[in-house]
Amino acid sequence: MNSVIKTFKDTYKRFIVWRMRHVSDRVFLLALSVVVGILAGLAAVVLKTLVHVTNRWLLQFNIPTFVGGNLLILLYPAIGILLTILFVRYVVKGNIGHGLPSVLLSLSRKGGVLPARNMYSSLVASTLTVAFGGSVGLEAPIASTGSAIGSNVGRFFRLSAHDVKMLLGCGAAGAIAGIFKAPIAGVLFVIEVFMFDMTATAILPLMLSAVSASTVAYFLMGNDLQFAFRVVGEVGLSQIPYYIVLGVFCAAVSIYFLRITDKVEEWFARRRNQATRAVIGSIALGLLIFLFPPLFGEGYSFLTELLNGSDELLFDHSVFAAFKDNNWIVLAYILILILTKAVATATTIGCGGVGGTFGPSLIIGGMAGYFLCMLSNQIGLPEQSTANFALVGMAAVMTGVMHAPFMAIFLIAEITGGYALMVPLLVASSVTYLCVSPFEKHSIYARKLAEKGDLMTHDKDRSAWQLMDMRKLIETNFVIVREEDKLRDLVEAIKYSKRNVFPVLSDDDKFLGVILLDDVRHIMFQPEHYDDTAVIDLMHPISEGDIVRISDPPNEVVNKFRIGNRYNLIVIDDQGYYLGFLSRANTFSAYRRFVSEVSEE
Repeated sequence: MNSVIKTFKDTYKRFIVWRMRHVSDRVFLLALSVVVGILAGLAAVVLKTLVHVTNRWLLQFNIPTFVGGNLLILLYPAIGILLTILFVRYVVKGNIGHGLPSVLLSLSRKGGVLPARNMYSSLVASTLTVAFGGSVGLEAPIASTGSAIGSNVGRFFRLSAHDVKMLLGCGAAGAIAGIFKAPIAGVLFVIEVFMFDMTATAILPLMLSAVSASTVAYFLMGNDLQFAFRVVGEVGLSQIPYYIVLGVFCAAVSIYFLRITDKVEEWFARRRNQATRAVIGSIALGLLIFLFPPLFGEGYSFLTELLNGSDELLFDHSVFAAFKDNNWIVLAYILILILTKAVATATTIGCGGVGGTFGPSLIIGGMAGYFLCMLSNQIGLPEQSTANFALVGMAAVMTGVMHAPFMAIFLIAEITGGYALMVPLLVASSVTYLCVSPFEKHSIYARKLAEKGDLMTHDKDRSAWQLMDMRKLIETNFVIVREEDKLRDLVEAIKYSKRNVFPVLSDDDKFLGVILLDDVRHIMFQPEHYDDTAVIDLMHPISEGDIVRISDPPNEVVNKFRIGNRYNLIVIDDQGYYLGFLSRANTFSAYRRFVSEVSEE
C-alpha cells in the first residue's frame, strides 16, 4: 500500500513539473474547465435520478385517512430530516446550510478555497432531505457541489488563486447547466449570482464547462427537459400590460418569499436545542404537506401539470379533492400554496434539512403566474394563456428572489426550447426587478454576507475597500509615552524610535493624543527643561478626522485619507484604547494588490 501511495506521489509531482514546462496556464485551465463540467454534470444527473426514483417509490404507497389525504406523507419528512441530521452530525461534522452563501464567502474572503468534503456533503444531505419530501430545491446544493469540485480540482493541480476561483465558477455553471440542460443559464448564473465579470477570459471556460455538463446530462438522461413544454401562439402588443401587472404581482410575491423565509429560519435559529428544532419542524412540515401535497419535495411534477393547462394533480391525495371543480376554490387553493411554499421551504431548512431556494422560487413563480392568469380569465378579461403566464412568472419571481434577471430569462427560454416568450420575459422580469430592488438590495444568497461586509460585487473598487482586512494593515511599531511622562522620557523614546510620531496614552492605555517630532525639535536639546516639561503639554492638536475606530467601515477610512490628505490615521477601538496607526501608503498599496488579485483580466 505504501509503495502505491509513493508511486502516485512521484507520478503526481512529475506531471505537475511537466505541465508547468509544456502547457500554458490558459490552455490547462480550459482543459480543466471541461473536466469540471463533466464531473458537475455527472453529479447533477446522480442527484436528480436518486431523488426522482425515491420520490416515485415512496408516493406509490398510500394510507388514506377518514378526511382523505395520505397518512404516510405525515411521516416521510420527519424520516428525511432525521437522516439528514444524523449524516451532518456524524459524517460531515459541520454545518451545510444553503451552501451558496458559503461559496460566495469563499470567493470574497478565502481565495475560492472550499473543503473537499463539500464535494459530497450537500449532494448526500439534500438527497436525503428532498427524497423524503423536504420542500426545498436541489439546484443550490448541486451548484455548491459543483463549486467544491472546481475548487478542489484547481487546488489539486496547484493553480493560482485566480484560476481556482474560475474553476469554482465553472463547477457551478456546469451544475446548473446539467440539472436543467441549459448551458447559457448556467453561465449567466455564475455571472449574476457569483458576480463574475463578463469578460473574454471568464466566458470561455464557463461556457466550456456548461456545455460539457449539458452534454453529459443529455447523454445519460435523454432529450427531455425539466419542463417538457413548447410555447404555442404569439404574444401580441395588447398583452404587454397584462405582463406588466404580472411583474408587479411577482415582485410582491418575491418580497414575501424573502421576508417570510428569513422570519421562519430566524425563529428556528432561536431554538438552541437541535432536537427541539427537528421535532417542531418535522411535525409542522408533515402537516403542511399532508394538507397541501404539492409541497412534497421539489414540486416540479405539479408545476409541469400547470404548464400543460391542468390543475388536477394539485388535488391528488388532498383533503380538498372534493372541491377541485370549483374554480374559485382552485384559485384560493393555489394562492395558499404560494404562501405556504415559502413557509415549508424555510421550515425544512430551519429544522435541519438541507436544500436551496432556487427550485422553490421557480415553483412559486409558476403558481403565481398561473394564479394571476386564471383570475384574469375568471373575471371575464380577454383570455390569456395560463402556461405562458406560469412560465413568465417563474422567471419574474426568480429575478426578484435571486436578483439574476438574465439567468432567469434565458433559463425559461432554454427549457421551453425557444424564444417565443422573450418580450414578456423581459417585460415582467424588468418590472419585478425594479419593484423589488428598493426593498431588497441583494439576492437571497448574498444579503447576509452584504450585511457583514463580506460580499464581492461587480464593483471591484468598492469591493476592494469593503473586503480588505484593515486589521492586518495596522502598524504598531510606534514608541508610546504616558501622560505622566516628562520631556526626559520623551527624549529617551526618540532615541530608540524609528518613527517621528509618538502616541500619548493614559495609564490604562486609553488614547490621549500624539506628539510630532517636528513640534519638539526646538526644545529637545534643552536639558534644563527635561524635568519640568510634561509630555501632555507638548501634544499636537488633532481632530476627529485624524482618528478611526476599528469598527468603522473601510470606505469611511479611505475617505479620511482622501479628503483630509493625511499620511497616517490613529486607530483606536470602540472603548478608546490605542491600537496603532494606518499608513496611507500601505493602505493604498494593499488596495492595488487586492484589485490585481480579483481582476478577471
